[in-house]
Amino acid sequence: MDDFPQEEALKPDDRDFVTALASGLEVIMAFDDAHPRMTLSEVAARTGMNRAKARRFLLTLHALGYVRKQQRYFELAPRVLQLGYSYLSANNYRSVIQQYLEDITAQSGESSSLGVLDGDEVIYIARSAAPHRLMAITLSVGTRLPAAHTSMGRVLLAQLPAAALDDYLERISLQRYTDKTITNKEFLKDSIDKVRQQGYAISDQELDSGLRSVAVPVFDHHDKLIGAINISTNAARVDMHTLLNTHLPLLQEKAQLIHQTVSI
Repeated sequence: MDDFPQEEALKPDDRDFVTALASGLEVIMAFDDAHPRMTLSEVAARTGMNRAKARRFLLTLHALGYVRKQQRYFELAPRVLQLGYSYLSANNYRSVIQQYLEDITAQSGESSSLGVLDGDEVIYIARSAAPHRLMAITLSVGTRLPAAHTSMGRVLLAQLPAAALDDYLERISLQRYTDKTITNKEFLKDSIDKVRQQGYAISDQELDSGLRSVAVPVFDHHDKLIGAINISTNAARVDMHTLLNTHLPLLQEKAQLIHQTVSI
C-alpha cells in the first residue's frame, strides 16, 4: 500500500499536516533577492504572521543554523544551500541535461535552461547562460518566474490534468508586466490549450520587454515528465522566423536525445 498517494495532497486542515513545518519553510521562502535582509516586522509582514509567531520561527531557524542574526536584521545562512543541494544531488540526471543545455548554447549562441513547475511558478534547476544580458534580473539556478507568462511555464501547465489546470487558473491573479502580457484568463487558457496541441510554447515579450523565448517539454526514457527546456533571446536580435525555424528544431532535437538517454 502506498503511504503517499500521488493524487492526494494534504490540506492544511488535515490532521497529518504539520503547520509548524509549513510555517518554518514559509519564513525561509520570504527571503529573496529583493529581501535578502529583513527585520522581524518585515518577516512578519511578508509571511502574514504576527510578530510573536515570526520571532519564534526565526529564532528556531537561527538555532538550527539556517538563519543569521545581525542586530535587528535576519538573513539566510549558507546552510540553507544544503536543502537545495539535497535535491540536486538526488537528481543526478541534471548533469546530463546540463551538457545538452551547453550544447544548445554553443549551437545557437543563446541561453538555455531547464525548469520545473513549483506551485504557480517555474523554478530554474539548470542553466547555460550566453553572454547576452536578457532581463533586469539575473537568471540563474533557483530563479523563480510566474508560470503564466513564461514559455517553460506554459509548456508545464499544458501537461497538467484538466482539473489541476482549472484550479490553477481560478486561484492565480494575472499581473501586467508589458503591453504584450496576457491578463485575460480565457485567453491564457486558450494559449495553454494551443501549447498542448502543438507541443511547444512561445513567450514574446510578455514578462520583460525584449525577452523572447521558446520551450518544449522533456521526458525521460520511461515517458516521465522531467520539466521543460527553453531558449531565451532578445527580440531585437532574433526574429520569430528564426525562433521557430532554427531554435525550436534544435530544442526538439535535444529533447528527443534526453528522452532516449535519461532515466529518472
